[in-house]
Amino acid sequence: MLFDMFGAKPSSKEEAFWNWFVKNEQRLFDFESDRERIFGDLGTQLKKVHGDLTFEFSPVQDGKREFVLSAGGIRSAFPAVESLYAKAPPLTRWKWVKYRPRRMPLNDLNYAGKAIKVDDVRYLLAKDGDKVGVVLFFDGYNEEEKATFGQMGYLFLDEALGEYAVETQVGFIEFEGRDSKHFPQARPLRELPAQFDEHFGRKVH
Repeated sequence: MLFDMFGAKPSSKEEAFWNWFVKNEQRLFDFESDRERIFGDLGTQLKKVHGDLTFEFSPVQDGKREFVLSAGGIRSAFPAVESLYAKAPPLTRWKWVKYRPRRMPLNDLNYAGKAIKVDDVRYLLAKDGDKVGVVLFFDGYNEEEKATFGQMGYLFLDEALGEYAVETQVGFIEFEGRDSKHFPQARPLRELPAQFDEHFGRKVH
């Protein structure tokens, strides 16, 4: 169904994407040899499925790579992730992952020329209906760089909780500096996954 070796026209955008992936499987697996071009080609193919889809690759481990299909933190793109994941072909060197997963241990981040160490980030949880709200505290936070801190905050949360949990179980998300009156109650970001799981009574990937 996924292979058009007999000239069959793909029946969906998802099948067309996986046909392309299979044809370019060697290039994609060895993407470090021409990262910019390969990532550009892959991004173009994903946009044909849905404009908000993004991706991640893991390092090679035991001869395999993870290929992460992400909605880019946009809830309306979740159905596109589900549809594309459902059509993924079995390839021996690949593991398909839907939504950015938790990453343990959490990583320091560099974004838009700003570097933030995970050990410098604090958080507070608060009840928000049947969800939880999260406040992240950054050293040096300021309104002029609000957008940059916000992007990095969402990336930290995706690493700590996983993209799916952030979009479905987290309510309000706010960002503040260490001068906030709430900062003395804040906890290290590395403690967030365990407290989050304790709140919901189970681990959410």
